[in-house]
Amino acid sequence: MLDYRIDTFLTLCKYMNYRKTAEMLHLSQPAVTQQIQSIERIYGCKLFCYKNHKLTKTDAAILLEKYAKALKLHDYALREKLENKEINILRVGVTKTIGDYFLEEYICRFLRKKENGLTLIMDNTEHLLESLEDNELDFAVIEGMFDKDSFNSVLLRREPFVGICQKNHPFAGREISIEELLQETIIHREKGSGTRAILEQELSGYNESLQRFQRHVCISSFKLILDLVKRGFGISFVYRILADSDSELAKFSIKGEKVVREFNIIYLKYADMSEKIHAFFGREID
Repeated sequence: MLDYRIDTFLTLCKYMNYRKTAEMLHLSQPAVTQQIQSIERIYGCKLFCYKNHKLTKTDAAILLEKYAKALKLHDYALREKLENKEINILRVGVTKTIGDYFLEEYICRFLRKKENGLTLIMDNTEHLLESLEDNELDFAVIEGMFDKDSFNSVLLRREPFVGICQKNHPFAGREISIEELLQETIIHREKGSGTRAILEQELSGYNESLQRFQRHVCISSFKLILDLVKRGFGISFVYRILADSDSELAKFSIKGEKVVREFNIIYLKYADMSEKIHAFFGREID
């Protein structure tokens, strides 16, 4: 059974404000203070301190927070098992590229077993990481960057990151210079998405940014991005698995080192998700 003080501790870690924590938990502020002090006595260390009139976590609090989140996740799994539910429900988060163009076979194989149920959340990388931190997901499959101090990971596959354009575009099938690229309209994903973060990272290697393009258009839908590219409204950058999904698209690359990125299964540090990951993906990723 999860100690009620752990919830208080995690809520304070989230809001970093005693008054807000008390409001969220329907407690008095002194009650929150007493619970945190009780945890500090148990572990023999200071968890929070005020610095420049701002509440900050100590190194001990940062470590305890990681363990506490994993503990809460295991408590959730235990409660499910003790309830003897006939359906084993996995809570999986996926980024839009992976959800729309890569996971279908895994999902179908998992759901062929009548005892398996699935809650699949598709969102950008930033929001999925937040959902993992809040114990709303068992694991997530992302192509973006993540904090390896907060999450464990299993490599699912490596995938080239390529440029796409209209079939009759001058870039089609070519390796182009960064100067040529910047003369185009770039169509990209919203802030927080993995593909946008990778694109911005690659541009920074040339000391360039999205703002340096002749025009840039931000759209959160891959389907709409592909449609606009096919109709000649601009170029974009996506994973090859997505580029190869439509015969009306042509691919190109920028001169220099080819960009290859990882698809990773990620989950909270100190949590054991091996059984659930294996149930969903099978032996090939062991």
